[in-house]
Amino acid sequence: MIRTDNRAHHVVDSPVGKLTLVAADGTLTGLYMDQQRYRPPEETFGVPDADLFADAEAQLAEYFAGGRTVFELPLALVGTPFQRRVWTELCAIPFGETISYGQLADRLGQPTAARAVGLANGKNPISIVVPCHRVVGATGSLTGYGGGIERKRHLLEFERGGLW
Repeated sequence: MIRTDNRAHHVVDSPVGKLTLVAADGTLTGLYMDQQRYRPPEETFGVPDADLFADAEAQLAEYFAGGRTVFELPLALVGTPFQRRVWTELCAIPFGETISYGQLADRLGQPTAARAVGLANGKNPISIVVPCHRVVGATGSLTGYGGGIERKRHLLEFERGGLW
């Protein structure tokens, strides 16, 4: 059972649909899209609290307006040590660029772990801010995305300047 005390959430609108921000002890632990794979049950999100998420909401608005390429938010990445390494490395992928799962595995010093990287990528709890959408197949193909391929396509086109 997931503890819900000291947890709060807030739902914001975005060009890719409603986003649910979740925090534990005041630190962002989740950013989930509607119908996202591996989205936790809503009863674990805690109490509604828009004020707690004012900075995150403002930074997301700046991002979607084309005025922010890097998020500056305190994050609490909850996962296995390997997952946290993958998610940390995702944050090093520059805005508007992509890399393959194999390249990401190479960056982690584990060149044979592309599938494990893909699984960790799919379980990223803080989408968009931790930019798992920037990881593509070896040929540049848009492979799986927890929020759906159309959202991944939208985010990548947006970051490449095609949707401003």
